[in-house]
Amino acid sequence: MAGRELSSTRSPRVKAARRLAKRAFRRRDGRFLAEGPQAVREALALDGVLCELFATAEAENRHQDLVARAEKSGIPVFRVGADVMAELAQTVTPQGLLAVCRFVDVSLESALASSPRLVTVLAHVRDPGNAGTVLRTADAAGSDSVIFTDASVDSYNGKCVRASAGSIFHLPVVMGPRFGEVIPALKAAGLTVVAADGAGESSLDTALEAGTLGGPTAWVFGNEAWGLPEEILAAVDEVVRVPIYGGAESLNLATAAAVCLYTSARAQRAG
Repeated sequence: MAGRELSSTRSPRVKAARRLAKRAFRRRDGRFLAEGPQAVREALALDGVLCELFATAEAENRHQDLVARAEKSGIPVFRVGADVMAELAQTVTPQGLLAVCRFVDVSLESALASSPRLVTVLAHVRDPGNAGTVLRTADAAGSDSVIFTDASVDSYNGKCVRASAGSIFHLPVVMGPRFGEVIPALKAAGLTVVAADGAGESSLDTALEAGTLGGPTAWVFGNEAWGLPEEILAAVDEVVRVPIYGGAESLNLATAAAVCLYTSARAQRAG
């Protein structure tokens, strides 16, 4: 089961894939990189998403099922040496499989068209690892879509894709709308828009007891360091803080998002 061999880091195909580490080239080509067997497996589950697969001989032997599925689907598979994989990969210790994938994001209108009950919005979230972890958590909690506003990190950033652990392929992701157009669209879709912020007057416990979270809800999460700007806090329906019962000053973004999303998911299922 041998793919075509690419032995040089100067190969035009290797160079073209390597350029996708930069946002400008991702946008130009409409493609991104997905690293590791889990990401490759999830990409293969979607028709027409995976364009090319690069594999070291060791990874090809270890993941013969994935390579066979790619070849059966007519996807070009290239066997590369460790030096080429190191050039392509964005991790210190590459797992030996790397896919070039087509963009999978959808429009805001499309994401909100089917009466969603739980939506996750990332506003001013700049850390790709946090963003990818929230995306993964949103997927696990049953969020119907995740919206990255224009002030947030690119969802196709390599670290974000890896942190999502394949979830970027599971649910509708919206990239780049202005927050000013997101809020009206969420409300028009029948969602109560709730911002998570440490300065919120209401606690998550209060919102839960009041029944606020039992209906269709869009959660808005802000920047890791300074939270959400005043104009966003003023535009949402409610600002809620996660209660701190111990001595910690706060929770990090990904943990706070997990608490909020799962609280909503449980409230909706209980209703």
